[in-house]
Amino acid sequence: MSTSPTLATPGASADTRTVLLNQVSWGAIFAGAVTALVTQVILNMVGVGVGLSSVGPVAADNPAASTLSMSAGIWFVGSGIVASLAGGFIAGRLSGKPVTGAAGLHGLVSWAVTTLVVLYLLTSAAGGLIGGAFSGVTSTLGGAGSLVGGTVQTAAQAAAPSLSKITNPLDGIEQSVRNQTAGQDPQAAKDAAVAAIRALFTGDPAQKAQAENRAADALAKAQNIPVDQAKAQIQDYKKQYDETVATAKVKAEAAAVAAKSAATQGAFYGALALILGALAGFFGGRIGAPKLHTLADAYDARRV
Repeated sequence: MSTSPTLATPGASADTRTVLLNQVSWGAIFAGAVTALVTQVILNMVGVGVGLSSVGPVAADNPAASTLSMSAGIWFVGSGIVASLAGGFIAGRLSGKPVTGAAGLHGLVSWAVTTLVVLYLLTSAAGGLIGGAFSGVTSTLGGAGSLVGGTVQTAAQAAAPSLSKITNPLDGIEQSVRNQTAGQDPQAAKDAAVAAIRALFTGDPAQKAQAENRAADALAKAQNIPVDQAKAQIQDYKKQYDETVATAKVKAEAAAVAAKSAATQGAFYGALALILGALAGFFGGRIGAPKLHTLADAYDARRV
């Protein structure tokens, strides 16, 4: 009994078409990623040029650092969206998928590849070979990380003046002791008094009374004054020390709060930038999806 050859059924053809339409075209994805990276570099260079042109030789006429940082962040985010859109468009067009959903997914994967490449460049020695061109490309948007970094940098710059004023609370006291010493061997008296006062403030709290008496004796000898007067100066130094420590603590806490707030804000900005980049890549792929008649015409032209 002979058997007739199996003929292709409409269901089998539909399954084959579905497989072909959903097959990943890695060549198109990499082409889109390269396009996005190059587009981002070009736009970043334009942004650097615009930023430098706005800075003049007179510091008073230049915009504030916070304004420049925010403007740079906005530029990098916007240019990153454009780069993701361009990369997604190329990936969708070269994928050969006439279905907008499949082409859009190619654009989305191209965006993901771009993000991984940029993160690798920024977290490895290879990033040093690229130079400043990729300095703003810290995510697929090429600006998410710049916006985050700019926000944190702005907060650090704002906190820097306060932190720079925080000094060792003993510095002023030691300088005052050295300026008031007298006697036959002033240098030795200075060193002894300074050492005794430092031991008073940094030594064991349980021996504070003994340390205070030794400091008063050393200070009295160094300045050639009565011990009671030296003890009064010691009390003034203690008050000065406590005030300096309290001021430094307040400044440090304010700087920590500012840095925490900036880091939190930057993290949210970075997440938003990544989401916008992903959407741009996906819609770029959908826009770039080739039309079915275009594919058919290209196929006919190749056959001829």
